[in-house]
Amino acid sequence: MAGGSMPSEPTASRPHVPGYGVPKNMKGALPWSFVCERMAKSKNYWICTSSTDGRPHAVPTWGVWGDDAVCFGGGPETRWARNLAANPAVAVHLEDGTEVVILEGTVQRITDPQDPMSTRVADAYESKYKMRHPPPFWILRPDVAFAWSKFPKDATRWKRV
Repeated sequence: MAGGSMPSEPTASRPHVPGYGVPKNMKGALPWSFVCERMAKSKNYWICTSSTDGRPHAVPTWGVWGDDAVCFGGGPETRWARNLAANPAVAVHLEDGTEVVILEGTVQRITDPQDPMSTRVADAYESKYKMRHPPPFWILRPDVAFAWSKFPKDATRWKRV
């Protein structure tokens, strides 16, 4: 998505995965662009939510990436949308189990067609899927992200400061 101010790049470190040989130093760590490129080109995103009683739920959906955020929408009566309405904590990941990207954080729901994000998201959907997606939609600016392509050698974690 074009436009808007770009958030500062998150801080990279190594994930804590005891016993798996993840390096302690940053040599060979992935750049943030690895996350951005894969998120932007992916057609499907897996949305992972939990119900009010803690039951997990995962579902694939379409979405768009821009300004270091993933935006996705769907019917308000779907299980995952009801879960997010009650508990906005979410994990989003890609289908690929080799070039892995996992995002975690809290979503914000955009419902106002006049919100500046509304036009940008609709334009991005049109470019990517040949259809416009009006509000409402969810936006995740991840608090933490994980990625790797040669686990454990390049396993990288990013956090917002």
